Amino acid sequence: MTLTKIRTAAASSLAAAGLLFALAACSTPAATQPTTSAAAPTSTASSSAASEPCAGVKVIVDSGALKQAAADTSVCVPVDAPTPASKVLDEAKVKTEGTAEYPKELVCRVNGVPAADLDIAHKGGTYREKCSKMPAAFAYWALWVKPASGDWAYAQEGLSTLKVSPGQSLELLYTVDGAPAAPAA
Repeated sequence: MTLTKIRTAAASSLAAAGLLFALAACSTPAATQPTTSAAAPTSTASSSAASEPCAGVKVIVDSGALKQAAADTSVCVPVDAPTPASKVLDEAKVKTEGTAEYPKELVCRVNGVPAADLDIAHKGGTYREKCSKMPAAFAYWALWVKPASGDWAYAQEGLSTLKVSPGQSLELLYTVDGAPAAPAA
């Protein structure tokens, strides 16, 4: 492996870890009981669900290559003004968990996924997420935002500071070894 490839891989890992810090900085666990303000989640999520009409914010949780139906959901959350992403996730009944070392700063699990006993296959073998310190740079939850008309973009803020508006979509996507690289269209 060349020095350039090593530096690129290290920079990518550091960027992913930094983004995890930023995205989960103010993540709060969602309530466990449904409210009447959010539509009932579907049993499986697909990023293409974001194209369905939603007067509020479309919330999508996609466990990606893990294929964990317990995490996957697609819900339209009614909002009429810019609203913190953490509040929208609460309304959608999406529960986020941090790590022991960073309980509010990182997102380690979404709706219990990945489970502590799940073997996550990746290029280097298998991995189990213990949620003790930092999630692995090769296996993590990524936060994406899509405007009413436009393309998905990696969120530039954390869950509590990011505000989403009616017509936008918000997705938590689990990525292993960089795949999926972005939500589906």
